[in-house]
Amino acid sequence: MQPQGLQARRDSRGIYLDPRTKLVLMVSVALIIPFGDASLRMNVIKCVLILLPSILLLLSNRIRQAFLCIGAYAIFTAISLLVLPRITGVPSMLLSACCVIFSRFLPSIMISWYLISTTTVSEFMAAMEKMHIPKALVIPLSVVFRFLPTVNEETASINDAMRMRGILLGSGGVGKFMEFRMVPVMICSLRIGEELSAAALTRGLGAPVRRTNICKIGFRFLDVIIILFCIASLTCLAFSGF
Repeated sequence: MQPQGLQARRDSRGIYLDPRTKLVLMVSVALIIPFGDASLRMNVIKCVLILLPSILLLLSNRIRQAFLCIGAYAIFTAISLLVLPRITGVPSMLLSACCVIFSRFLPSIMISWYLISTTTVSEFMAAMEKMHIPKALVIPLSVVFRFLPTVNEETASINDAMRMRGILLGSGGVGKFMEFRMVPVMICSLRIGEELSAAALTRGLGAPVRRTNICKIGFRFLDVIIILFCIASLTCLAFSGF
């Protein structure tokens, strides 16, 4: 029987997808959005892959992040359609480059955030073991899964501390920003990386024996639908001349 605590944490995350499904979806988004051609079929696939991360974030109770990503993508799309045709010269080139880069890489950032925020380290390692990924690759990736959320929390704490001292973002120039914001974040990042690496080795992640898991992973109907769509999308990309 699955532990009640684990089931409660899974229910609090909303919709459940297998970690392998999330990885396949992330690879599909990272390849198709930047490198897909401008044909009608590929444009339809791109639209689905752009909307899918936002829908998954909404269904996983990440409402603020979902609307933030949707709003940012809508703003840059509106700039591309309404503002760029009206300007010329260097501003047009710079703004066009920003819009292209942002619109192509934002969906990848969204699906990566969804993967990290809705997948526990145990689920990720269980999925990697079922895929027979070498431990030399699994252990660093598992450290990254713990590293990014921890750095995010430390950065929020540093911002709160600086705000309490009256040091706001942009006050004091670039030097003060580097001294009071960037330097503490860099030091915390180094310390967190060392502590997480030591914790991973202390828990025996590098041991030669097979690791056991209390979490259950597996493909469901929604996983099958998403994987089949990703396979079909990647097939269309391959035959489009990629």
